[in-house]
Amino acid sequence: MSGQHNNGGKALVGELSSFSRSGIYRLPGVVNAAFVDPVRLLNFSYSRYRVSASGYYCRTFDSPGKGRKTNKEVNDSSRSKNKRKRSRSHDLNEQEIIAERRHQEVRPLLLKAHEALSGTAELLGFLPTLVRDEESCLDGGGLEQNFVELGGLWQAPLYEIVLCTEENTNEWQEQGLQHEESSGSTVAPLFNNLINNNTTNDVDAEFVNRRFVLPRQCSFHMSDLRQIHDLIPGSSDQGFNLIVIDPPWENGSAYQKAVYPTLPNRYFLYLPIRQLAHTDGALVALWMTNRGKLRSFVENELFPSWGVTDIRTIYWLKIKPDGSLLGDLDLIHHKPYEYLLLGYVNGKKVVPDCNQNLEENQIFISIPGAYSRKPPLAKLLVDNIPGPKPSRCIELFARELIAEWTSWGNEPLRFQDLTYFVKREHHDQIPC
Repeated sequence: MSGQHNNGGKALVGELSSFSRSGIYRLPGVVNAAFVDPVRLLNFSYSRYRVSASGYYCRTFDSPGKGRKTNKEVNDSSRSKNKRKRSRSHDLNEQEIIAERRHQEVRPLLLKAHEALSGTAELLGFLPTLVRDEESCLDGGGLEQNFVELGGLWQAPLYEIVLCTEENTNEWQEQGLQHEESSGSTVAPLFNNLINNNTTNDVDAEFVNRRFVLPRQCSFHMSDLRQIHDLIPGSSDQGFNLIVIDPPWENGSAYQKAVYPTLPNRYFLYLPIRQLAHTDGALVALWMTNRGKLRSFVENELFPSWGVTDIRTIYWLKIKPDGSLLGDLDLIHHKPYEYLLLGYVNGKKVVPDCNQNLEENQIFISIPGAYSRKPPLAKLLVDNIPGPKPSRCIELFARELIAEWTSWGNEPLRFQDLTYFVKREHHDQIPC
């Protein structure tokens, strides 16, 4: 027994060492469950900078070690609260009943994944260190830029961004970009324009006396929904193999509306997903809330209009730095998890071989960052993306940039402000 225990301990230490490099920790004893650190995953995109942990994890959590509950305590308290909130099933409408049934089906899997995390002492002891930096963030000098507001002004076409690089400025050439070059910098219209960093390093950009960081070989297009068709490639073999979508779903929450503007769900029917997809097919990953009515809309209207089939579900379970769940698992609203609906758009009407490995009910766990900021997905989905390699990836309604991806939305520079980064020291290891 002691030998088995030692071997198990070595395996956990080895997994923790691997996690320090990769940002992904496969939980022992649970198939298709992992803990991920979004900051480590994002840092793969940068060489001169790294994402500030204290800037990413900017929300307030309870003090580590306080209030942590076992899964049994979570079960008991959740059921007690739910019993007080709704003692009769007819208190729920039809869509809520369907959503509750779906929740009860996945609930044991979520608890099992959380139990595996809670039993991994090495990882639990490491979690509080993830949310803070030894260094403070660089001083950005004031409030963040409101790109949504600026994009709606009549002056929007006049705004320009300056891209600064020490590399040959010829590397900034790209189709259709109007710019001026001088002393290693490029000036380009910020709105309604595809802007590329074709260099192999992250570069600085300046806009209205603020500095931003652009990862290597990234592209972004800042516009509203009316200009999204500008992203459609000239030929489908230049389309995208992975399409990640995080829509500003219609929501009655006054708080959410204050954080970012939402859109009526019918607007998303007009997203040109088929036209954006590569001729060899594309994996579509759609972030969802737990509302039953929204799930019904996506399955019955949205995905059929986009041509998305072979649908699977991945769950994102949110925890605090002490390892406890972010909230009550069984609340009707505000559950401590969200989910992704995954499906394929198959341009050649052939089901790609890679979806045979796309299993239902995968679970990944992380400490959430700023409100509605989602963890990066590329390393979790890489084995399920069809088409040629390297894959061409795009995020719609993006609020940050990723190396080698295209990002579209009305604020893709939202989290690229220099205040969210710290300079890498010479001894800093770039993730590999």
